[in-house]
Amino acid sequence: MTEISKQSIFDLLETISDPHTGTSLGEGKSVSEVTVEGSLVKAKLTLGYPARGWHAELDAIARKMVTQAVAGPCEININIETKIVAHEVQKGVTPIQGVRNIIAVASGKGGVGKSTVSSNLALALSAEGANVGILDADIYGPSQPRMLGISGRPKSADGKSLEPMSSYHLQAMSIGFLIEEDTPMIWRGPMVTQALEQLLNDTRWKELDYLVIDLPPGTGDTQLTLAQKVPVSGAAIVTTPQDIALLDARKALKMFEKVEIPVLGVIENMSTHVCSACGHEEAIFGEGGGVQMAEEYGVETLGRIPLDIRIREDADSGRPTVVADPDGAITMNYRSIARHVAGQLAARRRSYSDVFPSIVIQNT
Repeated sequence: MTEISKQSIFDLLETISDPHTGTSLGEGKSVSEVTVEGSLVKAKLTLGYPARGWHAELDAIARKMVTQAVAGPCEININIETKIVAHEVQKGVTPIQGVRNIIAVASGKGGVGKSTVSSNLALALSAEGANVGILDADIYGPSQPRMLGISGRPKSADGKSLEPMSSYHLQAMSIGFLIEEDTPMIWRGPMVTQALEQLLNDTRWKELDYLVIDLPPGTGDTQLTLAQKVPVSGAAIVTTPQDIALLDARKALKMFEKVEIPVLGVIENMSTHVCSACGHEEAIFGEGGGVQMAEEYGVETLGRIPLDIRIREDADSGRPTVVADPDGAITMNYRSIARHVAGQLAARRRSYSDVFPSIVIQNT
């Protein structure tokens, strides 16, 4: 084994590019420890987001770089860990106990598959190694109870707060748990926003790394409540490639910009249609609209999801695709999107509200 310093290995590993954050491991301060003991080289890499599906590839990249640098027989031990911290939210908004980061999923327009994307995104984040919850913020048309296969009513230990429902390792809350499935919510705006605040703040979330909020379409009362009173770390915009959907997706993106909530990127849903009989792909809603929108506004393209009948069937059956086919190509796609969403958030400034206690001045 060629003599090589610990610092040389450290510097080498810092040059590795992270495709999910768009930065290097050095810029992300992800190389946390390196030791060289004779022919044994040990390195600890600490990622700021869940990336279980990328660990094997990252391990292989790191081993290859060290092997080429050492130029001789050696034993290499790469340890990859995850440390998820809270990130900055809007000024003047109080963090929610038990929740590190809130990710809003919005579309601006109905019918683009946002709720299906939200449930699969939450499940994919969980599969990548995070503790995840989902809040169904669509008071008029809650769909997460059906998609996640949850029935029954949430319990309350103290008569004041609600215990989140559980499904596939997700913590979940929705107005749909409190009413019958076919009961219409004939409420005006103020009642809707109050209900959303109560569902969010009166649920006893348990140490969540991410809470995914499935927003209703539009830029009205619910979205304004979210912007003004809910500590949102970042937003993901869901759109289809067609021009009509992109018009409203742009409005949603601009709304988040105006209320100073960072947009993590764009998810293009139904990007191509996959024929269930022959597997032929066709761009029936147009091509590249979501990618073009992301480039136009200087945000990331988080991923593209095909229009596949299995996604609809899985959601209707209460077993979203990430659960129904955990090793399938569509699930791998969702998991890649989840890594990019979390990676883009990890690259942003962290919040220290959970590190430094609140200072209270009392007269004694």
